[in-house]
Amino acid sequence: MTTADTSTWQVRDSETVIVGNEALLGQTHQIVAMTRMRNEALILPDTLDYLARHVDAVIAYDDASTDETVELLRAHPKVALIIANREWERNVDARKRAEGRHRGLLLDMARAQLPHDWMFCFDPDERVTGDLRGTVGRVDEDCDALRVRLFDAYLTTEDQAAYTSDQALIDFRRFYGPEQRDILMFWRNHEGIRFAGGDGRTPRGMTSVETDLYCQHYGKSLSVEHWEETCDYYVQHFPYETYGAKWEARKGKAIHTESDFGNALHKWGEALFANAVAMPVAK
Repeated sequence: MTTADTSTWQVRDSETVIVGNEALLGQTHQIVAMTRMRNEALILPDTLDYLARHVDAVIAYDDASTDETVELLRAHPKVALIIANREWERNVDARKRAEGRHRGLLLDMARAQLPHDWMFCFDPDERVTGDLRGTVGRVDEDCDALRVRLFDAYLTTEDQAAYTSDQALIDFRRFYGPEQRDILMFWRNHEGIRFAGGDGRTPRGMTSVETDLYCQHYGKSLSVEHWEETCDYYVQHFPYETYGAKWEARKGKAIHTESDFGNALHKWGEALFANAVAMPVAK
């Protein structure tokens, strides 16, 4: 076990800090990746192998998983540190508020023990395409953060086979909705960029932000079973007015002929990007 000098956030009694690959600690890295997750054992082997091609080290917050997520994280050579939470927060509002704290804690620990030029903040079911290292390496010096254009993959009649853990997730599905969300995923290691209570996945303190790269999001398309589990999760564990009602209406509708927003689906590539529909992004 190790501790971190966290000026804003403190490790709680319900949380254990686990060292993965200790050789990564104290080294200077170009890109460190941070993520928070719960019960991602199905896709995690591919997620970590994908990250191994693009980043130098990973720091993760596990939010009381009941599967093998922590063991998979611990065994991978790119994972440096894991914060393992043993107590699942059942209160919807409290859990939403905790997102900023979890990521703030990860960021503070990374700055203390994994010196880096860039932080890459991702979810396990996302695959950013393109050259991550080359992109951050050529960003203008005045730019301190990057947004990435994210599109949802969909299950369709001709493409609905369930994902299995021996498959690569990137390019796994054929069709994507044109709804584009520009998600802030990369930022420089500047002390002014920090998370505050109530923040989601986006920190505050950036002064100049550009948009580059593309991201495939598979949260809606791993399998019919996973779709139904996702609907139930949002209904049961998120505010009903903003999330639950929308996902309750989606139950039984995993297979799509159009996007959840009534737009035509496209294969990944220029046709999708040319028909992109800008969408608001929650902070």
